[in-house]
Amino acid sequence: MNTDRPLQQEYIRNTRHKSLLKISLAGLFIFGSIFWFISWISPSISRTQIRTAKVERGNLEATITASGTVVPEYEQVISSPIDTRILRILKKAGDTLHPNDPILVLDLETAKLAYEKMKDQLALKINAQYQAKASLENQLIKLNSQIKIKQLEMNAKKEEVVTNKPFYEQRYVTKDEYDKMVLDYETAQTQLQELIETKKNVIESTRLQQEGIDLEIKTYKTEEALLKQELEMATTKAIREGVLTWVTLSEGATIRKGDVIAKVADLNSYRVDATISDVHASRLTIGMPVQVKLDETLFKGIISNILPTVENGVVRAQITLEDKSNRLLRPSMRVDVYAITDSKSNVLKVKKGLVINTDGKSEVFVIRDGQAIRTPVTIGISSFDYQEIVNGLAEGDEIIISDMDNYAHLKEINIK
Repeated sequence: MNTDRPLQQEYIRNTRHKSLLKISLAGLFIFGSIFWFISWISPSISRTQIRTAKVERGNLEATITASGTVVPEYEQVISSPIDTRILRILKKAGDTLHPNDPILVLDLETAKLAYEKMKDQLALKINAQYQAKASLENQLIKLNSQIKIKQLEMNAKKEEVVTNKPFYEQRYVTKDEYDKMVLDYETAQTQLQELIETKKNVIESTRLQQEGIDLEIKTYKTEEALLKQELEMATTKAIREGVLTWVTLSEGATIRKGDVIAKVADLNSYRVDATISDVHASRLTIGMPVQVKLDETLFKGIISNILPTVENGVVRAQITLEDKSNRLLRPSMRVDVYAITDSKSNVLKVKKGLVINTDGKSEVFVIRDGQAIRTPVTIGISSFDYQEIVNGLAEGDEIIISDMDNYAHLKEINIK
């Protein structure tokens, strides 16, 4: 007897629904696991970990970055003009000085003796010059007198020869007598010529002697003026109003000619001495506009002087400031210098960061719809805080400007 009974339709349907539900749940679990795994392995970064900047439109100035030091625009460096020693120090560093205020007292006795000796030598040489002129005048007087007498004697001899020639021809005067007359005339001629040559030689010799004396006098006068100037400079006085920024501290010390003994600066006016890499040397010009950054304050100026020598790969330039008397300026302050080499208007620009910092081609991460997408861009000129975007970005684009070296191989990054 067959006891099997057919299953009820309700039960079959319930069993089928449970199977489908289990399969669906399993599928959802597998799909969710895959989605979670993909999400887990997909690179992402938090907004708190990055710095961003938006692309703007505006004016931009290309700059060369350099460093600089604030120094007094005018500084009087006082050096010892002679070998001497310091007797007294009258002022100390920080003292305010007025024109002609003495700073130190130097031992000038040796210098004064040298000056007086040179004055005496000059006086002796001038006296020798007068004596030479007087001697020449006396010699010329004597020679002129001798020449005049010899001229008269020669003329008389000539007249005697001319007068007695007819008598000689007519035999009233013997040949010996006439020959003696002719010889006396020729002798007088020779003697006159010798006196004239002697006069010329005396004049030429005296002229050469005078030139030598004149040269010696000129040398003595130059040395006298130099010694006098050294004595005046050795008074160590301030030339203009200022502040004594440095002075030697050793009274009684021996100093050599050229040693710096004091410095006086005008602290009401400053300039900036800049050091710039010699890579940019060919781009620097006198008159080039400059911006000097002191903390958060910008000062305008121009390059007023470029030193011709390059030392250790560095070019040195002096910058004249428009506001050279600003109260923020102090000696020896370090500042940033930006020499403006070019300017453009109405360009796309973005703040500088670790990503954009050189001219030419580059790649940046642009943030769009919660993702950072690596995008190639072309870079133009740059200032100290902005970079020109030639193409690749649009106004309003937001880019990451912080360090992204760890993500440089990725095309996209999720932003959390």
